Amino acid sequence: MSADPIRLFVSHAWAENDDYTRVFEYLEASGKFYYFNTSQPQGRAPADGELQREELRRQIAPCEVVVVLPAVYKLAPELVLFQMNFAKAADRPIVAMENFGSTAPLPKPIKDLADEVSAWNERSLIDALRRQARHQETTRWDTIEFKLD
Repeated sequence: MSADPIRLFVSHAWAENDDYTRVFEYLEASGKFYYFNTSQPQGRAPADGELQREELRRQIAPCEVVVVLPAVYKLAPELVLFQMNFAKAADRPIVAMENFGSTAPLPKPIKDLADEVSAWNERSLIDALRRQARHQETTRWDTIEFKLD
């Protein structure tokens, strides 16, 4: 595994939300995953729609992988679809997160454009990012300890 950080963009609608923050909590929990966040939701959204799209293009262009959050899609579907379509046009893979705390299916546009769907857990997310951004297969093994009586 490389110490070279994976550059990622997490979908946003010009404001952080719980799911956006949660992605980084999962990534930080690993302690061994290095990333650089190219998304800047805390920035002030340009008033003009074309200027907004240009700023999003600037944020997505240097990334290696895009993470799409269904909660953000529900808030601003057109904006998230723009982010996903630009990612595809720029040949960036998309990892879609499942709905957090719900078994509701992902919206069809997200399923259609995503390269991979990840569950909300640290291991699944990091493995998906490594596979999609760097084509690295992880060879993790689960160990289960038990006692025989």
